Formats: sequence, C-alpha cells, structure tokens
Amino acid sequence: MQIQGFHDLQFEAVREAFAELFNDPQERGAALCVQIAGETVLDVWAGTADKDGQQPWHTDTIANLFSCTKPFTAVTALQLVEEGKLELDVPVARYWPEFAAAGKQAITLRQLLSHRAGLPAIRQMMPREALYDWQTMVDALAAEEPWWTPGDGHGYAAITYGWLLGELIRRADGRTAGQSIVARTANPLGLDFHVGLADEEFYRVAHVARSKGNEGDEVAKRLLMTMMREPNSMSTRAFTNPPSIMTSTNTPEWRRMEQPAANGHGNARSLAGFYSGLLEGRLLEAEMLEQLTREHSIGEDKTLLAQTRFGLGCMLDQPNVPNATFGLGPKAFGHPGAGGSIGFADPDREVAFGFVTNTLGPYVLMDPRAQKLVKVLAACL
Repeated sequence: MQIQGFHDLQFEAVREAFAELFNDPQERGAALCVQIAGETVLDVWAGTADKDGQQPWHTDTIANLFSCTKPFTAVTALQLVEEGKLELDVPVARYWPEFAAAGKQAITLRQLLSHRAGLPAIRQMMPREALYDWQTMVDALAAEEPWWTPGDGHGYAAITYGWLLGELIRRADGRTAGQSIVARTANPLGLDFHVGLADEEFYRVAHVARSKGNEGDEVAKRLLMTMMREPNSMSTRAFTNPPSIMTSTNTPEWRRMEQPAANGHGNARSLAGFYSGLLEGRLLEAEMLEQLTREHSIGEDKTLLAQTRFGLGCMLDQPNVPNATFGLGPKAFGHPGAGGSIGFADPDREVAFGFVTNTLGPYVLMDPRAQKLVKVLAACL
C-alpha cells in the first residue's frame, strides 16, 4: 500500500503502523494527522475513496465524520455563552419557548451539552424524510417528554444532540446551525470542515461502508442485541428514529443537510487542526475551555449501555476502561465518530490527533485501529 503525505522521522513508527492497517484486505481508505504544539509532524493518507475501489484517496478527500462533529457544535454554543447570547445555567425555554412543553421547563444548556437532559430519542416513529426537515425535528423534540428526570444521570444523545444544540445556536446567532458552526470554528482556523456540504464538493467525499465479519467488542454486541430485541427501547429509538439515520450516509440528502451531531464532513487535518486551535486558545477562552473539558457526566450511559464520561460536548478519557481511552494522557478530550474516525487533544503533551476512515468498524466508543496508532505515537513522544 502506497502511503502519501509526509512525516517527521521521529514518527516513522506511526507511519508504519498506519501502513499496517492496510494489511487487512477490508481496509479501504484512511487519513491520519498529528500536530504537536500546533506544528504538523505527520500528515498521511492511503487507499481508496470510492465505492468500487478505483478512486485513490487524495490529499483533499473528505469523509463523513459522524459524531466527531459534536465538539465543533459544543464549542460554537460555548462561544455564544462567552458573547452573552446564551447562558449555561438558565432554562433553554428562555431562548426557545416551545421547548418548555412536557416537563422540560427547567432543562439548561449545560444539561443538553453533557447528555443529561433526558432527550436522546423521540418516542413516536417519524417518517424517513423527517430526518431532512429541520423544523419537523425540532418541533418533535420541543414536544417530547424526557425519558428520565433531567439532570439525574446521563444518556448519549447520538443524533438529537444536533437538533437540540443546533436550534439554540440558530436562535442565538441568527444563522443556520451549520453556517454558524463553520463560520466560528472552521473558517478562523482554515479547516476543510463542513456542516451542510455544497453539491460541488461531493466529488471528493469518500464512500463509507461497513467492514464485514467483525462483531466488535462486548459493548457493541450488547447494544446491537438491545436494538434487535427491543425495538421500542430508548437506545433503539436513539439510533433508528427517523429510520433513515442508519442508512443515509452516502446520499446527497445526508451530505446537504445540516445535522451538527452527525454529518460534519472533513479530513484528519481538520480534526487535528480543530484540537490544536482549542489547545492554543484560538476558539475559546481558558475559562470556557475548562468548562468544556471538566467532567460533567460519568458512569452507566442510559443510551449506550456502557460506561461513558463527558465534559460539555466532548468525551473525556477513561484510562482504566479499555474501549473508552484515547490512549495518551488522562486529561485527553475529544470525540470518536461511528465506525472509527476520531479527533482528540492531549493537553499534557500538546498533541492534537485526527484519524479518518471510510471503512466502518463495529465499535461503540473507541476503535482499536485508532488506539493502536496512538499507542505507537505515545512511544515516539
């Protein structure tokens, strides 16, 4: 497998570990970027980007980053808090009056950001096309009753996060959620990152497909069994309502929509650049970065049925939980995306890391491919 890009010789072992991923015949395309103290020390890519394995992965190939998008959304909301346009601890209903329905009058932005609001899913099944209708989805969430007492524990809002935070951002900022997020996070840092992709960019998007024959870890198996056996459970609804959530990734409608929980498009460079920007204080003041990365939720996740730990919109490291550690320092923060892409920062080592793949693995939290690369990176530092 020919590896494109460049690397500092100190990180030759990381490049070799990246090349080894392609020993698996199912591995199609991927990119990896590592920045240290704002300097790029490794930026490599390889494999194929299209469905038929004919189109090489290029320097400007981008992919659906799934939940790697969430921290961009959270940072945008926190910028609006810094500007006094939102507040962390006042009721969301102050900005969005309809949201007060069904016992949600006291839910705060802080609870939304830390997955404590009790709104990871919608009970009533929505039609497939509702996924692409912003107003339909935010109206449904405004009417939804919390699945548990808000603030009492946490449950990952896999996709509802995008509408809940996005609607607040839209109301506070006056632009659509995708426009606001890109203008506030990607543009100042020169990142190739999009929430709501223009049609003329479609040619460079990697086609995403699942790998076969791998059942994943215990957490993945448990969640899959729940979704098969309990179609009306909160966990199942979180990933399958509207039913188009799981099947739309490669469609034009998915790429065009602005769903800031799950359909950001970018590359490894844009993930590493985002976390470098955070570490350098270019996106948030120190006080707000501390809020972002401070533990707000830990323990059994009511949606994922696994132990998770969150700040305000980012996942925090759990060094002693094998499937929930980024693999560097204990203060690491970031977010994995479904199927294996990941972006994170380790403030102790000033490392910003981005890994993007179009070969989806069946893991719920951290993908072993990325963890393996980080392990080799740690040995090089």
